[in-house]
Amino acid sequence: MSDVKEINLFRQKYSQLKKEIAEVIVGQDFIIDQILISIFSGGHVLLIGVPGLAKTLIVNTISKSLGLKFKRIQFTPDLMPSDILGSEVLDNERNFKFIKGPVFSNIVLADEINRTPPKTQSALLEAMQEKSVTVAGHNYKLMKPYFVLATQNPIEQEGTYPLPEAQLDRFMFSLNLNYPSFEDEVRVVNQTTTAHSYEPEVIFDADSILKFQLLILKTPVVENVVKYAVSITTKSRPNSNLAPEIIKKYVSWGAGPRASQNLILASKTHAVLNGKYSPDKEDVKAVAKSVLSHRIIKNYKAEAENITIDSIIESLY
Repeated sequence: MSDVKEINLFRQKYSQLKKEIAEVIVGQDFIIDQILISIFSGGHVLLIGVPGLAKTLIVNTISKSLGLKFKRIQFTPDLMPSDILGSEVLDNERNFKFIKGPVFSNIVLADEINRTPPKTQSALLEAMQEKSVTVAGHNYKLMKPYFVLATQNPIEQEGTYPLPEAQLDRFMFSLNLNYPSFEDEVRVVNQTTTAHSYEPEVIFDADSILKFQLLILKTPVVENVVKYAVSITTKSRPNSNLAPEIIKKYVSWGAGPRASQNLILASKTHAVLNGKYSPDKEDVKAVAKSVLSHRIIKNYKAEAENITIDSIIESLY
């Protein structure tokens, strides 16, 4: 099958996928689109929002519709790295046997990831970057495809630990969930307070996701779009000659090279899903806030003057 036919098939199946998810999830169209863009780009997602906004339900529904194995890890202050990765135990013959932890799945929901100390948070670092884990000197490969979809409570809440910058950088997207509109909340209440339930149909499987991920990688990008993405990242760094005044005044740290890579990967997927065969600058802009919002660190002046991260990112376009 030609790449053009593959892209058309991908769009068709994506449309079916969105319909299945919409049967369970009310509203949140932008969030679902961004999560799926990240998945088909091979990236991880951090979902930020107060409890009760269906973050877990969104991840669970998406994993079912994609036909992938799903594990949930509830992060708590007493969680240990071995509870995530697994550990070696002595069997009946006094040989060490490795018992795999919940990280061995296609989709891992790291629920309330910032409720556990950094020592345990860092257990996911190798898994997210290398798609493997090392325990007791032995390296174990993870399933493909592999995604970490983490939820995080707002850091102002009690009992939370800020994620280290190195871990934040492993997430392709950071997405903020807001409260639903009045109409959507009415629909949620009507839909969830009856005996009716809907089991989403499986639209994809692991092999087809890997195939479409490869299709995204093969999507061509013209040089000026690559330079545009890199310029956005470069301008986010306050010590750069290209940085605008707002960056120099309100930003402590800018985004690193992984942001440029993610801008291009995500813009490719966004372009393909919107009927294009190559991304343009508008596709880069469409994913820029999701890619950069957790990679640009504001200083105290920005906090004092209520300068939002969105307005800072918009100054880079």
